[in-house]
Formats: sequence, structure tokens, C-alpha cells
Amino acid sequence: MLVLFVVLFIIGGSLLIYMLREAFLNDITEHELFFSDFPDTFGSVSLFFISDIHRRTISDKIINGVKGKADIVVIGGDLTEKGVPFERVRENLLKLKQIGPVYFVWGNNDYEVDYHQLDTILLETGIKVLDNTAVTFESEQGEELSLLGVDDVNQKRDRLDLALLDAEAASFKILASHYPSITNKIQPGNDIRLVISGHTHGGQIHIFGYSPQKRGGIKKLENTILLISNGYGTTSLPLRLGAPAETHLIKLRKGKDRF
Repeated sequence: MLVLFVVLFIIGGSLLIYMLREAFLNDITEHELFFSDFPDTFGSVSLFFISDIHRRTISDKIINGVKGKADIVVIGGDLTEKGVPFERVRENLLKLKQIGPVYFVWGNNDYEVDYHQLDTILLETGIKVLDNTAVTFESEQGEELSLLGVDDVNQKRDRLDLALLDAEAASFKILASHYPSITNKIQPGNDIRLVISGHTHGGQIHIFGYSPQKRGGIKKLENTILLISNGYGTTSLPLRLGAPAETHLIKLRKGKDRF
């Protein structure tokens, strides 16, 4: 009986260590996505996407691993949550700015804090908030790429229609939303080619391969391509199993559709 207890203790302890390790990984998942209608004159465009930071301090390993490789940075919501010092938030934002221009969309946990103060920090650090708005980039030859962002879907603050109005109609469109369910509101005529999202944590903990949420990944929908991130941080317990922490370096280029 004692031997069995010792064995179970060792197995349980090993599993806990493994789950902690998965929760605090500093992995950069690289994606190369080809679109037949991507504006050729941009060559390629690289986005660094990080979502669901929550309580973590972004590792210098992440920053150094992406520097010089990404054109822009997108924060996919849940930058913070209740109880996180604002100085840690500011530190994370300043780190991300070392990579390139930073764009942010609101997540549900961002509204747990004094979001007016958070908004002030975003303004002071030069972070562009995409709250039902868009930013459009233009190549030297005049082709356009738009990055759209919507506010928190959970609180019904999202207005995709306004973000679309803010984007150039003929541009190649990428949508950032904390909630992947925003795809339910995309109409075929909206021509949103890629959605990047988080929120689900990839299920965070899978028991015997099962979790209420599926692991993060990329999938083709009828109306767009959807990327769901496992996220960088965790909520509640800082543990993961089967859905390791991740960030993303996404390269977009022209070619036969391949995801």
C-alpha cells in the first residue's frame, strides 16, 4: 500500500510539474499563410500575435525571438485581469513596442480592472486601440491592407459594421477579435480573409484528451480563415495540459490558397 502511495505521489508530482511547464512556455508558433488575393506589391507581411497574457510578464526570449521578423504586433485581448499591477501591464507593452507598432483589442478580463486607467496606459505607451475601428496600410503602388478590430463581444460592445466602415472597401482585410465567435457575424460580402483570436486558452487543461474548448489552431470556415490561439497566460490555476502556452508569428503572402 505504501509503495502504491509513493508511486501515485511521484506520478502526480511529475504531472503537476509538466502542467506548470506547459503553462509557462515561451513558444513562438510560426505560420505561413498564402492567399490568392493577397496584394502582391506588399511582398509579405508578418504579424506577431499574442493573446491572453493575463498575469504573465512577457519573457525577453519571446521579444528577442521576434525582433526584426514582424512588421506589426497585435494583442488579442485579456492583456490583464483583476489583481495585476498596472506597472506590469506597462512593462509588457513597452517590451512589445520593441518589436514594432502595437495594436490592441479589448478582452473580457480587461474590463475587470479600471479600464479607464488601462486606456490611459495604452495611450501613454503609444498603443493603437482597435475598438470597432480599423487601420489601413498602403503599398508604394497603392494596394491596401486593413487590420480591423472589434471591442469585447461578451459585453455586446462589438460593432463589426463600424470597423468595416473604417476600413478601405477594396483592401485585404484581417480582423482581430478576442472572441473567435465573431466569425458568426461575418457576411460573405465583408471579404474578411483572416480572423485572429484567443479567449479559449485552447481548453487549457485536457483530461484524457477532452476539454470544453478545442485546442488552438487554424481552420477554414465558409466565410473566412480563423486562427485561435492557446494564449500566453492562464486564468485561475496557472496550469496547462495538452494546450501549451503559445504566441504566433504569422507571415502572409500571395500564392495559391494554403493555410
